[in-house]
Amino acid sequence: MRFRFLAGGLLLALCGNVMAAQVYKWVDAQGITHFGAQPPQGQQVETVNTVTAPAKSAATPQPPAQEEADADQSSIDRKVKQQVAAQEAERKRYCESMRTNLAQLQNNPRVRVEDNGETRRLTEEERQSRINETRDKIAENCN
Repeated sequence: MRFRFLAGGLLLALCGNVMAAQVYKWVDAQGITHFGAQPPQGQQVETVNTVTAPAKSAATPQPPAQEEADADQSSIDRKVKQQVAAQEAERKRYCESMRTNLAQLQNNPRVRVEDNGETRRLTEEERQSRINETRDKIAENCN
């Protein structure tokens, strides 16, 4: 099995020389253009350039406009990453606060709240309602 892969790879490597063969172009009596590796007898032929352009190297200097565009894009990318990081930090603080609130609500049956300057104790229904609301917020916004 390995031999087949090795032989196939070797054949593919050698195909490059075949692909570099001369290509001829000619027009027949009906006006149809033909291409082939062998020119026909008695026909006027034209050779086709099959040489490809060399690949751009990394050392090729970029035009100044491209460099400026790259610098602008880098600046934008950096600002976006900073904004995303700040939003993620804010979300983590929010989630931590919500988890602390949930723990307080679950572990303390005598939760007090301040309404209009007065302190009062939550009823069991209010406490359960707030527990459910807090769980929903955590599920919605936190991992």
